[in-house]
Amino acid sequence: MFPAPIRGASPIENDPHKRTDRLQIMLTEEETQALDDWRFKARMPSRSAAVRELLRRGLAAEGFFDQANASQSSSTFGIVGPGDAAKPQPDE
Repeated sequence: MFPAPIRGASPIENDPHKRTDRLQIMLTEEETQALDDWRFKARMPSRSAAVRELLRRGLAAEGFFDQANASQSSSTFGIVGPGDAAKPQPDE
């Protein structure tokens, strides 16, 4: 009835953009409240997705990455997307 599972590495295991690094941060109550308020207003699926999107926006504002598109799943809110690379800062 269902197809047999394919043996070998899954596409997820071969994904070069798979999240493998964990970053633990400590926040004040005010920072957590601000994060949660923004998360719900922006309709983000999780705190992690909200933190990744805010980090991405901050890096984009400084010229490092493009901003993520709106209304995507949590898994699409990564810092570096396909084809993204750190952009060198112009000399000032």
